[in-house]
Amino acid sequence: MTQKAFYDWQTAGGGGDVMRLVAVLERLDVPWCVIGGVAVNHWAEEPVVTADVDLVIALERVEEAVCALEAEGFKAERFPWSVNLKSNSKVSVQISTEERYRAFPARAVAADVWGMLMRVASLEDTLQGKLAAYSDRQRRASKRQKDWLDILRMVESHPALADALPEELRLKLKEFEP
Repeated sequence: MTQKAFYDWQTAGGGGDVMRLVAVLERLDVPWCVIGGVAVNHWAEEPVVTADVDLVIALERVEEAVCALEAEGFKAERFPWSVNLKSNSKVSVQISTEERYRAFPARAVAADVWGMLMRVASLEDTLQGKLAAYSDRQRRASKRQKDWLDILRMVESHPALADALPEELRLKLKEFEP
């Protein structure tokens, strides 16, 4: 079974939705990249299946991209901090419009994630995004715990990232050392 076939199995055909999403964004030639768990999967040695595809698009091009995605069959729901998209699979797409992610597309890298080519936030940007999510006390405890695990996965794969962690998390990291 290929990586994409496994992802499709886990997300009820989500690979097709992700590939359509990528094709639309590439056709429009908009600056964009995935962030969050999909980006972590690229940078961590052991990927974890996620049905959430978080991304950022150059803010001035978000509406153009959303309209093109709606024309491709995605349904959009707009919020002050994001635009959420759904299609036929279990995949949920969230386009973040938060300020902290705006520079990420300029530093994105091309990557193969689950057998699908896409643009991924840089290693440092992915870590910064996860640190911001973990630090957000408004998020559910379970989401913050997942953010911490994503940070751990990245540090295990790239030990030098530990130096970029806040002191509180460096101390927490030591709790897990053998």
